[in-house]
Amino acid sequence: MEDEVLIRLHLAEELRDAGYTVIEAADGHEAMTLLTSVDSIGLVLTDIRMPGSIDGIDLARWVRGKFPEIKIVLVSAEYYSETFAEFDGGFTKPIRIGDLLRRVRQLLPQAEQGSSPSR
Repeated sequence: MEDEVLIRLHLAEELRDAGYTVIEAADGHEAMTLLTSVDSIGLVLTDIRMPGSIDGIDLARWVRGKFPEIKIVLVSAEYYSETFAEFDGGFTKPIRIGDLLRRVRQLLPQAEQGSSPSR
């Protein structure tokens, strides 16, 4: 989930190029709708600061409570050590794509080469 369109498109493209299936959401409500209607989600990558009533932390905690098997990686322009530690990873912007892909591969080793969908 990323509200900045160019960042969302770039991250999605990099993950797709690495062989992952990506489903994009622009806000928390859209992400929640997708998460409850699509099977086989392995990972949620979300910005912390989002417009609307559901920010990335709210979404991450909701996902952790409802779908504990889904891995969660947070992204923010600011560093949130305690919040990042609460989930499966955290990155500050600008994101180094190589670092992100390494973390995704660690969290979803079975999804490499497109064998299992993730987002």
